[in-house]
Amino acid sequence: MRSWKNSRAKLPIEVRQSRVHGHGVFATKRIRKNARIIEYTGKRVPWESVPADSDDAHAFLFGLDDSVLVIDPSIGGNDARWINHSCDPNCEAIEEDDRIFIYALRNIEPGEELFYDYALELDEPITEQLKDEFACHCGSPNCRGTLVELV
Repeated sequence: MRSWKNSRAKLPIEVRQSRVHGHGVFATKRIRKNARIIEYTGKRVPWESVPADSDDAHAFLFGLDDSVLVIDPSIGGNDARWINHSCDPNCEAIEEDDRIFIYALRNIEPGEELFYDYALELDEPITEQLKDEFACHCGSPNCRGTLVELV
């Protein structure tokens, strides 16, 4: 596997309107299975500094495994913030050395939208109301109906 370089080379992706939700990220070139596509960037902030009563339920913060910091893509984020959720994803998010990278789970053809499973973890009991608040619209035959991880 090639090492990650912070280069300004054109990525094989672009942001445009999605059939699933708002903006989406689409392949502009063929992306091979297991390829590292993009880093998920943004400001790193402590969990405790995130307002518990945020007005935007869909401002997704990416929690790091150390459970102390989250990545807030609304500040300094890149195109990775527009990758939508699917219950049948073609990508996955992997943490490496306190950084999040998006990898291809399979070959992705030009024009295909990129998706990963958000698998949202909530600090409160999962109710029908919460499942509805985070409703999924991926259209996959395996759709679980929510972005929430159902464990």
